Amino acid sequence: MAAGALHAFVATHEFTLAWTHSIEKVRWEEDYRIASDHLEIVEARIRGSGAGMEPPPDAVLRGGVWHYRPRARELPVLLLARSTYTSDYELCVEGTCRPLSHWIPVAAGATQLTPCTRR
Repeated sequence: MAAGALHAFVATHEFTLAWTHSIEKVRWEEDYRIASDHLEIVEARIRGSGAGMEPPPDAVLRGGVWHYRPRARELPVLLLARSTYTSDYELCVEGTCRPLSHWIPVAAGATQLTPCTRR
Protein backbone atom coordinates (compact mmCIF):
# COMPACT_ATOMS: atom_id res chain seq x y z
CA MET A 1 0.00 0.00 0.00
CA ALA A 2 1.43 3.37 -1.00
CA ALA A 3 2.07 5.89 1.74
CA GLY A 4 -0.77 8.38 2.03
CA ALA A 5 -3.00 6.49 -0.40
CA LEU A 6 -6.69 6.03 0.33
CA HIS A 7 -8.37 2.79 -0.66
CA ALA A 8 -12.06 1.96 -0.95
CA PHE A 9 -13.72 -1.30 -1.93
CA VAL A 10 -17.10 -1.47 -3.66
CA ALA A 11 -18.49 -5.01 -3.90
CA THR A 12 -19.86 -5.32 -7.43
CA HIS A 13 -19.16 -6.94 -10.79
CA GLU A 14 -20.70 -4.13 -12.84
CA PHE A 15 -20.99 -0.38 -12.42
CA THR A 16 -21.72 2.81 -14.30
CA LEU A 17 -19.42 5.81 -14.10
CA ALA A 18 -21.23 9.09 -14.82
CA TRP A 19 -20.19 12.73 -14.93
CA THR A 20 -21.29 16.09 -16.25
CA HIS A 21 -19.06 17.86 -18.77
CA SER A 22 -17.67 20.94 -16.99
CA ILE A 23 -18.34 23.37 -19.85
CA GLU A 24 -21.19 21.90 -21.91
CA LYS A 25 -23.09 20.60 -18.82
CA VAL A 26 -23.93 17.40 -20.68
CA ARG A 27 -24.07 14.05 -18.88
CA TRP A 28 -21.80 11.17 -19.92
CA GLU A 29 -22.21 7.59 -18.72
CA GLU A 30 -19.99 4.55 -19.18
CA ASP A 31 -20.95 1.00 -18.17
CA TYR A 32 -18.14 -1.25 -16.94
CA ARG A 33 -17.83 -4.93 -16.13
CA ILE A 34 -15.06 -6.19 -13.86
CA ALA A 35 -12.95 -8.95 -15.35
CA SER A 36 -10.24 -10.89 -13.53
CA ASP A 37 -7.42 -8.38 -14.06
CA HIS A 38 -9.01 -5.44 -15.90
CA LEU A 39 -12.09 -3.29 -16.36
CA GLU A 40 -14.09 -3.84 -19.51
CA ILE A 41 -16.16 -0.99 -20.89
CA VAL A 42 -19.45 -2.33 -22.22
CA GLU A 43 -21.32 0.75 -23.46
CA ALA A 44 -21.18 4.54 -23.26
CA ARG A 45 -23.84 7.22 -23.54
CA ILE A 46 -23.73 10.96 -24.17
CA ARG A 47 -26.84 13.03 -23.53
CA GLY A 48 -25.98 15.61 -26.20
CA SER A 49 -22.90 16.91 -27.96
CA GLY A 50 -20.67 19.96 -27.92
CA ALA A 51 -17.08 21.11 -27.80
CA GLY A 52 -14.90 18.01 -27.89
CA MET A 53 -17.82 15.71 -27.13
CA GLU A 54 -18.92 14.49 -30.50
CA PRO A 55 -20.24 10.92 -30.45
CA PRO A 56 -18.35 8.47 -32.67
CA PRO A 57 -19.70 7.78 -36.19
CA ASP A 58 -21.21 4.42 -35.16
CA ALA A 59 -23.23 5.91 -32.25
CA VAL A 60 -27.01 5.46 -32.31
CA LEU A 61 -29.37 8.20 -31.14
CA ARG A 62 -32.22 6.84 -28.97
CA GLY A 63 -34.47 9.14 -26.95
CA GLY A 64 -32.03 12.06 -27.22
CA VAL A 65 -29.09 9.97 -25.97
CA TRP A 66 -26.18 8.76 -28.09
CA HIS A 67 -25.31 5.09 -27.40
CA TYR A 68 -22.06 3.48 -28.55
CA ARG A 69 -19.42 0.87 -27.75
CA PRO A 70 -15.98 2.42 -27.21
CA ARG A 71 -13.10 0.90 -29.15
CA ALA A 72 -10.66 0.60 -26.22
CA ARG A 73 -12.53 -2.07 -24.28
CA GLU A 74 -10.05 -3.50 -21.75
CA LEU A 75 -8.47 -1.16 -19.21
CA PRO A 76 -6.07 -2.32 -16.47
CA VAL A 77 -6.74 0.96 -14.62
CA LEU A 78 -9.10 3.88 -15.08
CA LEU A 79 -7.54 7.18 -14.00
CA LEU A 80 -10.00 9.93 -13.06
CA ALA A 81 -8.89 13.55 -12.71
CA ARG A 82 -10.97 15.15 -9.97
CA SER A 83 -11.28 18.74 -8.83
CA THR A 84 -13.21 20.77 -6.29
CA TYR A 85 -14.01 23.18 -9.16
CA THR A 86 -16.20 20.73 -11.09
CA SER A 87 -18.94 18.26 -10.25
CA ASP A 88 -17.67 14.94 -8.96
CA TYR A 89 -18.05 11.67 -10.82
CA GLU A 90 -20.96 9.43 -9.85
CA LEU A 91 -20.53 5.72 -9.29
CA CYS A 92 -23.75 3.81 -9.94
CA VAL A 93 -24.16 0.27 -8.62
CA GLU A 94 -27.40 -1.70 -8.97
CA GLY A 95 -29.36 1.43 -9.90
CA THR A 96 -28.10 3.58 -7.01
CA CYS A 97 -25.79 6.48 -7.89
CA ARG A 98 -23.55 8.21 -5.38
CA PRO A 99 -20.83 10.81 -5.83
CA LEU A 100 -17.39 9.25 -5.82
CA SER A 101 -16.69 11.45 -2.78
CA HIS A 102 -18.96 9.06 -0.84
CA TRP A 103 -15.94 6.72 -0.81
CA ILE A 104 -12.89 8.92 -1.49
CA PRO A 105 -12.74 12.70 -0.94
CA VAL A 106 -12.24 14.94 -3.96
CA ALA A 107 -9.27 16.48 -2.14
CA ALA A 108 -7.49 13.16 -2.76
CA GLY A 109 -6.93 14.41 -6.34
CA ALA A 110 -6.55 11.84 -9.09
CA THR A 111 -8.37 8.59 -8.41
CA GLN A 112 -7.66 5.17 -9.89
CA LEU A 113 -10.36 2.57 -10.40
CA THR A 114 -8.98 -0.96 -10.63
CA PRO A 115 -10.43 -4.43 -10.20
CA CYS A 116 -9.57 -6.16 -6.94
CA THR A 117 -8.04 -9.58 -7.19
CA ARG A 118 -8.30 -12.11 -4.38
CA ARG A 119 -5.05 -13.70 -3.42
